[in-house]
Amino acid sequence: MKTTICTIYYALLLVVAGFTSAFAQVTPTGTKIVGKLINEQTAPVDYATVSLLKAGDSTVVKGTLTDETGLYTFENVKPGIYIIKATNIGYTKAITGPFTVEQSKQFFAMGDIKMGTASKTLGTVTVTSTKPLIERKIDRTVMNVENSILSAGNNAMEILERAPGVTIDKDDNISLKGKQGVTVMINDKLTYLSAQQLATLLRSTDGNTVSSIEIITNPSAKYDAAGNSGIINIKLKKNKQSGTNGNLTAAVARANSIRNSQNLNINHKEGNLNVFGSLSRGDIPSHRVIDIDRKTVVNNTDNYFIQSTQMPQNYHYNNFRLGVDLDVSKKNTVGFVVSGNSNKENDLNYSHTNITANRTTIDSSLNTNSTIDQKFTNIAVNLNDRWQIDTLGQSLSIDLDYSKFNNNSNANYVTNYFLANGNPQRAPQLTRNQSPSVIDIHSAKVDYAKPLSKTVKLETGAKFSDVKTDNDLRAQKYDGSAFVNDTSLSNHFIYTEKISAGYLNLNKQYQTGSVQVGLRAEYTQSNGNLIGSTPVDRSYLNFFPSLFLNQTLDSKNEMTFSYSRRIDRPNYSQLNPFVYYLDPYTFEQGNAFLKPQYTNNFELGYVYDKTIDVSLGYSHTTDVNMEIILTQGNKSFQTNLNLAVQNNYNLNIFAPYTITKWWTGNANFNGFRGEIKADNVNGGSIDNKSTGFVFKTTQNLVFGTIKGEIQYYYNSPMTMGIYDIHRQQSISAALSKSFDEKKFNVKFGVDDIFNMRRNDIDSHQLGNDFAIRQKNDSRVFRLTATYNFGNAKIRQREHRTGAEEESNRVGH
Repeated sequence: MKTTICTIYYALLLVVAGFTSAFAQVTPTGTKIVGKLINEQTAPVDYATVSLLKAGDSTVVKGTLTDETGLYTFENVKPGIYIIKATNIGYTKAITGPFTVEQSKQFFAMGDIKMGTASKTLGTVTVTSTKPLIERKIDRTVMNVENSILSAGNNAMEILERAPGVTIDKDDNISLKGKQGVTVMINDKLTYLSAQQLATLLRSTDGNTVSSIEIITNPSAKYDAAGNSGIINIKLKKNKQSGTNGNLTAAVARANSIRNSQNLNINHKEGNLNVFGSLSRGDIPSHRVIDIDRKTVVNNTDNYFIQSTQMPQNYHYNNFRLGVDLDVSKKNTVGFVVSGNSNKENDLNYSHTNITANRTTIDSSLNTNSTIDQKFTNIAVNLNDRWQIDTLGQSLSIDLDYSKFNNNSNANYVTNYFLANGNPQRAPQLTRNQSPSVIDIHSAKVDYAKPLSKTVKLETGAKFSDVKTDNDLRAQKYDGSAFVNDTSLSNHFIYTEKISAGYLNLNKQYQTGSVQVGLRAEYTQSNGNLIGSTPVDRSYLNFFPSLFLNQTLDSKNEMTFSYSRRIDRPNYSQLNPFVYYLDPYTFEQGNAFLKPQYTNNFELGYVYDKTIDVSLGYSHTTDVNMEIILTQGNKSFQTNLNLAVQNNYNLNIFAPYTITKWWTGNANFNGFRGEIKADNVNGGSIDNKSTGFVFKTTQNLVFGTIKGEIQYYYNSPMTMGIYDIHRQQSISAALSKSFDEKKFNVKFGVDDIFNMRRNDIDSHQLGNDFAIRQKNDSRVFRLTATYNFGNAKIRQREHRTGAEEESNRVGH
């Protein structure tokens, strides 16, 4: 495998050399001018108007806007003497120059232009700018939800499901362009949670706090190598200027039960000090119905288990976040962030199973009722330092992180067995479990960037992480007089993992394109210790090359190509060999011998007129970590195994459009084909080829001061692993109206208006013969009120913490 990767890597380097030669032969048509606008606190000034003027008569030659980082660019500037003028609401006009552009220079770097705060305010003029819902950048797709009314009243999980190429299955596993293994970050920081706990966190994150969602299908070597299908980065709202601002949101919703949530965000910046924080709480009762119809064959005898389960759930969350940024100098900012949560979940499961040999006559039955009380607490601390060494772009950043998770679960199970006539078959079976879990995570990382010339930039860095999980399952059964320890079901699992990593990126800018090549190395040491059994030790060194090519063909056509190698280590719960029972015939078990899976990702992209975005991708994965269901006699259990290989192909098309002045919209089509093959799996084999697609469209309507949105979602039938997934579809809509100069906003929306959304699957492989029919309370009526107070233009400094690759891997 290493030989293959090295061959690919060297071949790609030859491609880079070829592109470099080709780019070098392009005849320059002018000079490229690049600069940056900053305010008095050295923060970037975004969406300001920048004009290039002739120095002689102040004639406007070119005009542009700064991006969200304050950068602006003028292409193809002819030789001459120029000045630059910058204007923006809330700032005084800034002029710099004159300066001379010579014909021999292909690139001209301007120094930072500082804009002062205007002393007068415009009380009678309101200027607003709205970013497009979807933006395509060189290495990612950005979904700007800050101005979408569907974000108000919804949570981050529901917003994420609307992002291009994103699907979420019945177990809250997130897929991107038809592939699982997504790494999820919030504000460039990984969440350290399993799929279930990540879904819980996202559902407790108020949508009103979300600014954008970044989809990075092929991350560079600067990012941790985890995630075979890429990274989803959820960006929370930021500050913009000196002063105090905030917002208060209250929401009430109705599904099968009443839900409520409240959220407070507040920010204050004065001088060189910026303080920000948020508090949120909510109660989210929900209800789910699962019907399972499965067949087993034991000694050539058919047995049918027809199971129906009612699963009411009540979830209560309390989240907080507090941060401080201190500008110790004009070039150095030190930050401190502490965040945490205290969440509770109460589950009641009522399960009835009929057992029959012919589906018509019930031979016996059982009822399993369970109550599960869970409490999740988490504290995370980050200390960071950002040093802008010079104005040319040389910088150094350091992050130190510590996170601690305490998850406690107490479960009680009562199973009653009945004969065909309904009389008790035997005494009820009473069991109870206590499952305390503690997870400690330490990490430290450093990133350094240095421009080697006006067109070449070097990035390098290192990271170390140390993780320890301690899961102690204490099972007891009732022996007729008292609860006694059940050693056959109790176990204690301790897992430790240390990862040392370093990376190198080299970026070369050309007049009409760019090339970036990178290499990341990660050395992993792990130990899985089920007390009483032989520990499982592993250590391995991996290299992860990456390549990015960008070529502007003309003013309306742009091409990109990217390649990266990725790794997916098993999450901590998958490695834990505990056995979790739904009833005596249905359970879940971890696998301490799971190995990482490796993926090579390729993607070719095309953008037309900065709007229509088309990408074609291919990935090849080895040692695929897949969830499967196996049978043991009449029992069925879910586990994860390393299977052989998987190939994925995907086509993604995003197209915005305008019908009239008051009606705009966009459409997203994501088609994919998956091929997976594995032999000797529980005495059988898997050879699946499946094609499917997801289609989403959003309509934006404006009726005076009232805004409306309608979204349609369709997920075609498809096969993923051993599961045949039925189609899914839904229609959602919302209306919003602002009052008091947009300080107060009221929104009413309905998710899944026609209550069509279901999660139904079948499986007829590896000895399985079952059908699952699942319905959540997907139709939700929402009423949300948001009040914005204070200065609405405060900017909070962004930074990436050191809590990276370990995300999404915390156990239950």
